[in-house]
Formats: sequence, C-alpha cells, structure tokens
Amino acid sequence: MATNPNPNTYSISDLAREFDLTTRAIRFYEDMGLLRPTRSGPGGRNRVYSARDRTRLKLTLRAKRLGLSLTEAKEIIDMYDSPRDTGPQLRKFLAVLAEHKRQLEEQLAEVQANLDEVKVHEKEARALLARLEKKPLPQELGSNAMPALESRP
Repeated sequence: MATNPNPNTYSISDLAREFDLTTRAIRFYEDMGLLRPTRSGPGGRNRVYSARDRTRLKLTLRAKRLGLSLTEAKEIIDMYDSPRDTGPQLRKFLAVLAEHKRQLEEQLAEVQANLDEVKVHEKEARALLARLEKKPLPQELGSNAMPALESRP
C-alpha cells in the first residue's frame, strides 16, 4: 500500500477509507460538484483531493445525516467558499434546518399516530385472544373473530 507523500492531499482511496465510503460514492459527489480534485499521473487518471475537498466531503456527509438533499448541501457548502460575510450563509443554513426540522416533526407525528393505532389493535387482539382461550369453541366465534380490524377504516 502506497503512502501519501503530501499530507495535505488525499487519494480517492484515502477518503473512501477514512469516511467508510465507496470510491463510486466519492466520484458521484464529484459529479455533483461537491468535490473538485485535481488530476495527476498519465492522462490525468489519478484524482488528488485537497484538504478543502476533504472538508467539503465531511460537511456533505454531515448534511446527509441531517437529512438535507445533496443540492441543499452544495448550496450551503458553496456559500462558505465565498469571501463575503458569513451572515447570509448562516441565515440560509438556519432556513434549511428549520424546514428540515418541520418535516421531521411532521413525520414524527405520523409515526406516533401509527404507533398509537398499533397499540389499540394490539390491546384489542390480546383481549380477543384471552376470550378465545377461555372459550375455545369455534362456533361461538362466528365471523367476528377480528371485529377490531373490521371497525377501522
């Protein structure tokens, strides 16, 4: 295994290993414009990533963990490349985070409602099972073995 002669640059394999990614994923991020490696070697076959690329990759992965799209991640990360005041970048980041937070809270409410419904069905099924175990005669059950499910939309 070759060692990196320049500690401020990284090969695609270095980044893949460090961030537990495939080289294909890194090339995809490059195609999306998130990374801009230089080329070296015969015909420019070897990608050489800078410390800036490494940082951009780290920020991209953080944005993904937060649930941001790659387009949103790129917008925010690109803003930090500009030499202007960081106020606009922070406002944009806060707006994106607020929208993502709203979406997550909406999903959480849906999951909680679903979980509450599952608990109701579970309770009803346990009650039916308890009655069945006390009276295991099939003719007494008829077609109403699952009334809890039939009464739901």
